[in-house]
Amino acid sequence: MGIMSRNPKEEPLHYGEVFTIWSHLLSNNGMVAAYQTLYNHTGDQELLKILEEAIVGIEEENKKLKEILKVNGVGLPPAPPERPNARRDDIPVGAKFMDPEISAKLSADVAAGLVACSTAMGMSTREDIAYMYGQFHMAKAQLGAKLLRLNKARGWLVPPPLQVSPHDER
Repeated sequence: MGIMSRNPKEEPLHYGEVFTIWSHLLSNNGMVAAYQTLYNHTGDQELLKILEEAIVGIEEENKKLKEILKVNGVGLPPAPPERPNARRDDIPVGAKFMDPEISAKLSADVAAGLVACSTAMGMSTREDIAYMYGQFHMAKAQLGAKLLRLNKARGWLVPPPLQVSPHDER
């Protein structure tokens, strides 16, 4: 039997898995701080709920990522402190992020996260790591669908230019 035929949790992580998990945790730490700040700027109640869901989801991911790194003797990346709550009305209008901007940022992060999870699944040799990233991917896809519905309902979706066939112009 080879090294990859045992219990997956007893198999060593390869360097790509270590780097992926460590950098994922680092970026998640930054996103939590950013989303806590954006939460203070958000006026739309449904967008607030989605931001809360995103933060909770990231924190759940972080628990799993930290555990894997600790068990494998890898130091954790730095994390910024939690952001304080602020009153939206206390933020000057010119300094305030608008709800469509917040939703677009969150949507872009979800899209990038889907690609990152797919990449992590494809490069993993440990089945438990691939499965974990599959779970992360499903959660992000569900969050992305909620954001898409919200963006359409609020008129915040900015589609790219549509391809018009020359035959359609008759």
